[in-house]
Parts: sequence; structure tokens; C-alpha cells
Amino acid sequence: MVLCLSFTAAAALIWRHQLQADPVLATGTFVEPRSRLADFSLIDHHGRPFTGANLLGHWSMVYFGYTNCPDLCPATLTILAAMEKKLRAAGSPVRPQVIFVTADPGRDTPAQLAGYVPYFDPEFIGLTAQSQATIESFASQLGIEVDLVHQADGSYTVEHSAAILVIDPNGRLAAVLTGPFNASALQADFRSIAGAHS
Repeated sequence: MVLCLSFTAAAALIWRHQLQADPVLATGTFVEPRSRLADFSLIDHHGRPFTGANLLGHWSMVYFGYTNCPDLCPATLTILAAMEKKLRAAGSPVRPQVIFVTADPGRDTPAQLAGYVPYFDPEFIGLTAQSQATIESFASQLGIEVDLVHQADGSYTVEHSAAILVIDPNGRLAAVLTGPFNASALQADFRSIAGAHS
């Protein structure tokens, strides 16, 4: 009888754990344990400071790229804009702030970002910095590599991750989305992430 009760209790604990487990994401994985990002200081596309305080109280989806990117960056921002449109149309009570962080701050000034980022969605936020080191430090906190590859002729190319980082309203990295991306999958994954950590 004791053995039977122990088995029943164990089964109940396993069932409860499965109910509480994070759902499977179509485009990435949850991050556990989550730790809050160290403070940082970037500049938004209006020329205003953007720090860790701007992440608090919002879900955020962060993507690194650059305005001269020929294909990957505009394609990803287009998909993120389509996701936002779907969330608005569905009357979602929770929507992320979508943040485009340049990997090329030397060329991507606030004015350059202001002419690029709102094209995809007027609510998107573009971020730059006064130095490449500042961008690389922020990217490193999120486990992202950005790199300028200098050529012999003095030009350079920009290398960056294609991942989308999801940051929770407490300023902690909650998930890393690596694709393949489409608006419906991102919408479903965002709802799962926000629901799992609400």
C-alpha cells in the first residue's frame, strides 16, 4: 500500500512538472537560468539615450544587423513587421518592442537609422552607439558576436548573428530564436514565451 501511494505521488509530481515545463518553440529555445543584463548605454534613432531601464516593463525582441545589409536584415525586419501586424490584428494584450541594434555604428548614425528602421514599422526602435566596442559589449551580454572584417583596400564587411533575442520585462534574456523565421511562427513563439513567463 505504501509502495502504491509512493508511485502515485511520484507520478503526480512528474505530471505537474510536465505541465509547468516550457513549451517547445518552433524557432528557438528558452534560456534558463535567466539573468538580468548588466546596464548599458546606447543611442536610439531619435538621438536619445537607451539603457537597461528602457527594457523594463516591456517584452523586447532584439535583432542585430546594419542598414547596408543587402538581404538578411531587411528580410528579418520585414518578417518581424508582419508578426507585429498579426499581433495587432489579433488584439494581443502583450506585444514586444522590436529593437534593431546596428553592428556598424560607424556608419549607422541615429539619422541613418531614423531613415531605415521606421520604414519597416513606425514603432520599431533603432539603436546605435558612439563606438564599436560599446556595441560588441552589449552583443556579448546576449551571447551574440558582431565583427567588422577589414579588407586590404581599407574597406570592411560586417558579420553578425541572424538570431532574434527575446528579453523579458525584468530585463533578462528569456529565449534565443534562430529560425527559420516566418511571421506566424514568430507570433506563436512570442505568445508561448510571454505566456510561459507571465
